[in-house]
Amino acid sequence: MGEKRLGYIIRQWIPAAFGVGGIALESTDLFSSQHTGGFLYALLTAAFGEIDPNHFELIHHLLRKTGHFAGYGILSFLFFRALRNTVTSNQMYLWFSSVALTALVAAADEWHQSFIPSRTGSVRDVLLDTTGAVVMQLVLLLPLLLPHRRSADASSGRPML
Repeated sequence: MGEKRLGYIIRQWIPAAFGVGGIALESTDLFSSQHTGGFLYALLTAAFGEIDPNHFELIHHLLRKTGHFAGYGILSFLFFRALRNTVTSNQMYLWFSSVALTALVAAADEWHQSFIPSRTGSVRDVLLDTTGAVVMQLVLLLPLLLPHRRSADASSGRPML
């Protein structure tokens, strides 16, 4: 493999590596529920006025879970992009590999959190994270399922994704 090719491969995987790094950072005590709650409460009360603490707990929980879903969906896209640009364009391989890599990161993240006193590792979070990855992959596969789009892209010679 030439030096130029290796540099290209590294550049393609940098966004995915930053995505994994961001998740690793968010897996620390600094981003535990106890630490994000105060900041988020201050932000929301500044924007919307006083919030009942019981309602805030629900909002906080939902925002954290939405973050899981969206963050791992984005990571799945970054894996998809890196794999597509460096390994193959086989759609099923890209789909399964992107979901599998995301699920692996999710499992490692939750395992890591199980060792941090202010965090908990949760199989349900791994399932939520993996669901975010699956939904992102379905969004990426959607153009392949649209017949008019497939024929237009095939006739133009452009890649479909």
